[in-house]
Amino acid sequence: MASTNRLPFGRSFALLASIALIAGPVVGVTGQADAQTQNSGAAAGAQAPASTNNQTPPAASPTITTNPAMNAGPASVADLASGLLDAVVNISTSQKVKDEGNGPATPKVPDNSPYQDEFNDFFNNKKDNDSNRKVSSLGSGFVIDPTGYIVTNNHVIEGADDIEVIFPNGTKLKAKLIGTDTKTDLSVLKVEPKHPLTAVKFGDSSKMRIGDWVMAIGNPFGLGGSVTIGIVSARGRNINAGPYDNFIQTDAAINKGNSGGPLFNMKGEVIGINTAIISPSGGSIGIGFAVPSELAEGVVNQLRDFGETRRGWLGVRIQPVTDDVANSLGLAEAKGALVAGVIKGGPVDNGSIKAGDVILKFDGKDVDEMRDLPRVVAESPVGKAVDVVIYRDGKQQTVKVTLGRLEDSDQAAAASTDKNKKPQLAPDDKGSGDGVINPDQGDDGNDDSMDDGQDQGGDPQQSPQAQPPVQATSNILGMKLSTLTAENRKSFGIADSVDGVVITEVAPGSAAAEKGLKPGDVIVEVAQEFVQTPSAASEKVASLKREGRRNAQMMIASPNGDLRFIAVALE
Repeated sequence: MASTNRLPFGRSFALLASIALIAGPVVGVTGQADAQTQNSGAAAGAQAPASTNNQTPPAASPTITTNPAMNAGPASVADLASGLLDAVVNISTSQKVKDEGNGPATPKVPDNSPYQDEFNDFFNNKKDNDSNRKVSSLGSGFVIDPTGYIVTNNHVIEGADDIEVIFPNGTKLKAKLIGTDTKTDLSVLKVEPKHPLTAVKFGDSSKMRIGDWVMAIGNPFGLGGSVTIGIVSARGRNINAGPYDNFIQTDAAINKGNSGGPLFNMKGEVIGINTAIISPSGGSIGIGFAVPSELAEGVVNQLRDFGETRRGWLGVRIQPVTDDVANSLGLAEAKGALVAGVIKGGPVDNGSIKAGDVILKFDGKDVDEMRDLPRVVAESPVGKAVDVVIYRDGKQQTVKVTLGRLEDSDQAAAASTDKNKKPQLAPDDKGSGDGVINPDQGDDGNDDSMDDGQDQGGDPQQSPQAQPPVQATSNILGMKLSTLTAENRKSFGIADSVDGVVITEVAPGSAAAEKGLKPGDVIVEVAQEFVQTPSAASEKVASLKREGRRNAQMMIASPNGDLRFIAVALE
C-alpha cells in the first residue's frame, strides 16, 4: 500500500487500506445480551418465593422468551468467502526515489585551495548509484474479468515504476496500468494470465441499507488474504476526498495494505471499493469508507474501454443555498445548487441556465444540496439531452440542456482571448466538480458575470470606455457605494471587465460586514437585477423592504472578477 503521506487528497483522513469489517463487537454484544437475560431470569426466579404467602396462591415464575436466531449472531460467511477469495489479489508496487537532503553535504573548500582539484575529481566523478533507492508497497485489488482486468485504488499504484499482482495461489504477474482517475481514486490494471481468472461482479450499492451486512477481503499489513465482516454504518458520506464524494461508511478495520480491496454484499457482489479511514493514529478505529459501486462501476468501465474518464459537463459554477439565500429568493426551504456563474463556451452558455438560478432537479434526480449536482452531472453520458428543473423569478421552470464533456472544458477555457484573465480551468481532484467551479476557489468568471447579468434582463451593461457619469455615493445596509470610475478601479485594483457599483466603505458590525463584504467588492446584481449606479442599488433595496423581504440577494464580484451570491439582512 502506498504511504499515506503521499496521498493527494488525504487531508485529515488516512487513505490507507481496504475495509475489514469487525465481527468481534457483534459477538460481544450478543454475549452480553444473553448474559443479561440469564441473570434477569435467575433474579426473577429467586424473588418468586418471597412474593408468596398463605393467603395467595404461588405466582408463576416469569418466563423470558428469546429469539435463538438473534442470539446466535450472523450466519457463517465461510461458503461465501470461499468462492470470492481467489478473485482478490495483492498489488505490489516498486518505485525508484532519489534521496535528497539526506546524509552529509558535499564538502566545501576555499577557492585556490591546494586540495580543490582532488575534491572535485572525487565528488564529480563519483557514481550516484547510491542516490536512488527502491521503495516497495502493498495494496489490494480484485479481478473483474477472467481475461485479467483488475480494479484497485489510484493511490496504491500512483507513481509506481513496476506493478506486480500476486494471486492467492502465489502466482505473480506483471500488470499494465490501463487507466486511472484521481477524482474517485480508482485505477484499472491488466495482467495476461495463462488461464481464465476467478472474477467478481459489481452489485448495486444504492440498494444497501444502513445495518446491512457486508464482507471485506484484503491484504492488511501484507499478511495475505484476510476476510472480515461488519455492517453499513452510513451512506452518502462526504469526507472532502474529491469532488464526487458519496462514500459508504462501515465499521471496517481498514489498515495498511487493504486499500483497493472489495466490499461485498451477502450475495458476493462488489458494492464498494475500500479506500479511506478516519484515524488519529493511522490505524483503524472503526470508521472506514468505500467508494460505492454506483459511482465506481461507471468510472471503471470508462477506464477499461477508453483508458480515461468521459464525464458529463454542465459548465456552471455553483454555491450552496443557505437559509438566507432561500429566504431572499422566496424558496420554501434551503435546497438545491445556486448558480453563481456560467462558464463561457460551456454547454449552457446559450442562456438556458443563468446566474442566480437554483438547480433543484437534474435528469429526474433531486439536488438536495450543492454537492449532489457535480456527481449526478459527471455520471451522465456526454451529449445526453436532459431536463433540468430550476427556480427562477419566483417559480419553477424546466429547461432542456445537452451535456458537454468535462475533459473538454479546458479547451473552452483556452478559447478566452483576454490575456489578463486567469483561465477557466476545470477543477482538479481538489476542486468542486463537473466543470462546476466554486468561485471562492479563485476561478475567474469575469466575462461570465457580465453575460449573466444581461441574460437576466438587467440594464444593458456598458464597457469601461462608456461609463455613466459619476454620482454621489449612497449608503445602504452599512455600505457606502460609488459608481465605478477609472480612479476607484485603480485604487481597488478592480479588473476592467467587472461592472456594477463599488463598495468603498463598510461599517463595522453592519449587516454587510457580517456577510464578509469589504471595500473593493463590487455589487453586480440586487435581487437578480443588474445595478450600475448607487441609486439603482438603493432603490432596489428599498423596494424589497416595501415587499416585506427580510434579505436582499446580491451577486458580488471580487476585484479580480470572482463571483459569489450572498443574502444581506435588510435593516
